[in-house]
Amino acid sequence: MKKIMNQAADLVRESSEGFAAAHADLIRLSRDPLFLYRAGDLSGRVALISGGGSGHEPLHAGYVGQGMLTAACPGEVFTSPVPDQMLAAIRQTSGGKGTLLIVKNYTGDVMNFELAAELAAAEGLSVETVVIGDDVAVQDSTWTAGRRGVGGTVLLEKLAGAAAEAGADLAKVRKVAEEVMAGVRSMGLALSGATVPAAGKPNFVLGEDEIELGIGIHGEPGRERQALRSADDLVDSLLEPILGDLDLSRGEEVIAMTNGMGGTPLLELYVAHRRLVSHLAERGVTVARHLVGNYVTSLEMQGMSVTLLRAGPEQLRLWDAPVVTPALRWGQ
Repeated sequence: MKKIMNQAADLVRESSEGFAAAHADLIRLSRDPLFLYRAGDLSGRVALISGGGSGHEPLHAGYVGQGMLTAACPGEVFTSPVPDQMLAAIRQTSGGKGTLLIVKNYTGDVMNFELAAELAAAEGLSVETVVIGDDVAVQDSTWTAGRRGVGGTVLLEKLAGAAAEAGADLAKVRKVAEEVMAGVRSMGLALSGATVPAAGKPNFVLGEDEIELGIGIHGEPGRERQALRSADDLVDSLLEPILGDLDLSRGEEVIAMTNGMGGTPLLELYVAHRRLVSHLAERGVTVARHLVGNYVTSLEMQGMSVTLLRAGPEQLRLWDAPVVTPALRWGQ
């Protein structure tokens, strides 16, 4: 194992400290319990808080700032944060209009965020929770009951964050989130495994000519192992189940994200995105907004995922709204 780190036990804390230093104009750091939150006046807006195991950067801390998250709670690598982190973040960022917790569907995350919400409610704080499960690859997998929460989380945080930034109340922000969850689907594949620092070895090994189709962001098993083939064929194999689930009609528009898993060059991701656009065009579906890059990663895994969100005028308006975060920034 080769990692740029000191001790594995200090990796998440030290990375968070470096992240906060690099983005001191946008981010504040709580060291104990560990969480990152938006700088400035937080009053008068619904707070959006998310989090999960580290190793998926820029998710979630990279999306803290104007127009997205108010706070992010990082767990150890591929491990849920603990309720104390979320409860402290809720207290710190409460602006008087309530808090929405955005949770990816993993058993540990769901359990710990729900416990934090219960503790906050006992203190008289208004907290609601949404759980996203957008992965069409499998229904139940390692660490989940139901579909896994993956790339659609980024789109959810952007649209719900835009609604909160515009002054929407908690019920409206939750409604925006639920509409995103109803219309977003994702699927990924891996060309290689990832090495969790505490484990010291890859979480799975693929042959030179193998891929894992339908992989999870922690290296969970997918649908099947297949032979490596052309970029166009790989993209088609991801889009078919997504489109079968979304049942898009000719003339509809989508927001599309072609996402790298951490070890895939942009050179290759743009080849994949080219096919995504042409495949959808063949079906009469227009990509109205594009996002290409590493947005939900799995350490150094080579691979990619595709996310599509059915987008009407409201979704496009919220997507285009200004955002200023370390990882996403436009409209200023």
